[in-house]
Amino acid sequence: MANTRIGLVGYGTMGMAHARYLAAGEVPDGELTAIADVSEANLARARDSLGDLVGYYDAPEALFDSGEVDGVLIATPHYFHPELAIAAFARGLHVLIEKPAGVHTKHVREMNEAAAASGKVFGIMFHMRTRPIHRKLKDLIDTGQLGPMKRVGWLATDWYRPQAYYDSSLWRATWKGEGGGVLINQCAHQFDTWQWLCGLPKRVRAFCSFGKYHELEVEDDVTAYVEYDNGATGTFITSTGEAPGSNRLEIVGDNGKVVMENDELRFWRLRVPEPRFTRETEDGFSEPECWRCEIPIRGDEAAHQQITANWVDAIRTGAEVIVPGEEGIRSLELSNAMLLSTWTDDWVNLPVDENLFYDQLQERISSSTIKKKPPTGKVMDVRDSW
Repeated sequence: MANTRIGLVGYGTMGMAHARYLAAGEVPDGELTAIADVSEANLARARDSLGDLVGYYDAPEALFDSGEVDGVLIATPHYFHPELAIAAFARGLHVLIEKPAGVHTKHVREMNEAAAASGKVFGIMFHMRTRPIHRKLKDLIDTGQLGPMKRVGWLATDWYRPQAYYDSSLWRATWKGEGGGVLINQCAHQFDTWQWLCGLPKRVRAFCSFGKYHELEVEDDVTAYVEYDNGATGTFITSTGEAPGSNRLEIVGDNGKVVMENDELRFWRLRVPEPRFTRETEDGFSEPECWRCEIPIRGDEAAHQQITANWVDAIRTGAEVIVPGEEGIRSLELSNAMLLSTWTDDWVNLPVDENLFYDQLQERISSSTIKKKPPTGKVMDVRDSW
C-alpha cells in the first residue's frame, strides 16, 4: 500500500517544524508531497530546504485540487484554520489542523459540521495529550483514585515571550491577525488538557490585561475563576510577561490532591475520603491520615510527530484519533469566555454566546490603532518551545 500523501499548508514557523520531521521520514507510512504558502519568501525558503522532494503551490486551493495529496496539515495563522479545513473537506481530503481550532466558536462549529459531513479523518495538534505525565494524571482521575473533584488550580506563567516574538510576524498579537494573545495562542494547550482532565466549567469570570508587559493590543496577563456543575471551583492564571515563570497544576478531590509540577506528579492520598472523615471524626482538630505518593511516569513523548503519525494511522487503518479535531472547540470555549467576561465585566456562561463574542471581537478589530513594523525576515526556531 502506497504512503499516505500529505500536503502542508503554511510554511511559517510551525510549518517548517512539521516539514522537518515529515521530510526526515519520522511519520511511518506518511510522505510529504506538497507545500502551499501565499508568501513567496516562505515558498523560496521551502524550496531551498526541500528541493525537488515536493510540489509547491502559491495558494492552498491549488494544492487541494492538485491530486498530489490524500490529506492536509494546516499550519497557517488561526483565522484561516476553519475556512481552509472546510475547503479541504469539500474536496474529499483528510485534515489535521494546528492549534487553536480557530478564533471564535461560531466559525469552528461550521468546520466541525463540514468534517462530520465529509466522513474524513479530522485531527488537531494538541500534542500535550500524548505526554506520559498528562496521560497518567488522566488515568488517576478517570479510575476514581482522586474521587469527585472539589477544586482545580493551574498557574501557567512559563509562557514568557519577549517583544521580539510578537514583532516576528505582522499577524501576531493583533485582534485582526490572531484574535487574541496568550489565551488563544499559548494557553490553547493548557485549555485542551484542562478540559480533557476536568471537563468544562459552567461559568467563567475573568480579568484580562491587554498590553500589560508588551507593545500589543491583545491580552498578555490573565486571572480567571470558574465554577463547575458539581460545585467544584477553579482558577487559571497565565502571563507572557513573567520570568521565571511557573507551571503548576493542582487538583483536589475527596480522596486527596494531586500536583503536577517540574515534570513530576505527586499524589497526597487520604486513607479515608474527606467527606466521610468529617462526618465521623469526634476530634475537632483532627485531619485524615495522608500518604504522599510519588507517581511513576513512564514512556516517551514524540510531540507533534506522534499526533501526525496517529492521524496517518487513522486514515490507513481506522485507528482512534488521539485528539479528534471536533474537540478543538472546547478549549476555544474557555479562551472566548475569558475574553468576553473581561469585555463585558461580568460572568459568562458556557457554551459562550457566539454572536455576542463575534460582535465584540469585530468592534476591537475595527477600532484597532496598532501599527506593526514589517518583520525582519528571521524565522524563529520553535523546537524548544513545547
